[in-house]
Amino acid sequence: MIQAEESGVTSANVDGMTQSSLPVVRRLLGVADRMGENLGLDEDWAYRIVKQVGNYGESYERNIGLKTPLRLPRGLNRLWNDGGLLYPMPFR
Repeated sequence: MIQAEESGVTSANVDGMTQSSLPVVRRLLGVADRMGENLGLDEDWAYRIVKQVGNYGESYERNIGLKTPLRLPRGLNRLWNDGGLLYPMPFR
């Protein structure tokens, strides 16, 4: 979910992102490099997560973000390139 957020993959655009030319997105969504098989999972496991739940940011905002009763700002739960501590593991 963190890799999806960093790569700009959301629940709304995940279908179109399967056509991406970016290797990390293709691996994430199961259209290249047989990542699912290597992990003992279906090839589309991450695609299904993003499609149904969204990326990390979508999930955060929907469940505990500023528009919820908890109103928690992302703070250190932002991506590393946005001043937070979240850094996705290399997807190779």
